[in-house]
Amino acid sequence: MSNMDDDFFMKQAYKEALKAFDNNEVPVGAIIVANQKIISKGFNQVEMLNDNTAHAEIIALTAAFINLGSKILEDCTLYVTIEPCAMCAGALKWARIGTLVYAASEPKSGFSNYKPSLLHKSTIVKMGIMERECAELMKNFFAKKRNLN
Repeated sequence: MSNMDDDFFMKQAYKEALKAFDNNEVPVGAIIVANQKIISKGFNQVEMLNDNTAHAEIIALTAAFINLGSKILEDCTLYVTIEPCAMCAGALKWARIGTLVYAASEPKSGFSNYKPSLLHKSTIVKMGIMERECAELMKNFFAKKRNLN
């Protein structure tokens, strides 16, 4: 995929992150693409569902499995606004996601803090697409949270 495609699809993941933000959830959005088409979407719903596993990536994965009728997504790309956590990286490993594209790093709990990698050995990783916008959304969310307390 070209960078133009990556930009387009990350913008769609960003729209999902805005849904999380509007619902007072940590603003992370994810989409999964197969054959240049969005097959699933997700945004963080931890608070809404009272479920610590309701991360954007997990919701998007579940919808993709159902959509494709398969638990293997090796021909798919996940676009996510923030670097996945260890839990989500483990799920991506088992799904054998073909490509992972994330916008901004998560230095505290991102999967890249773990060595060896938690992802499947064949997963291609790209980062930095819309990094500034996605990082800014997270900063704004937590600033808003601090001001409310």
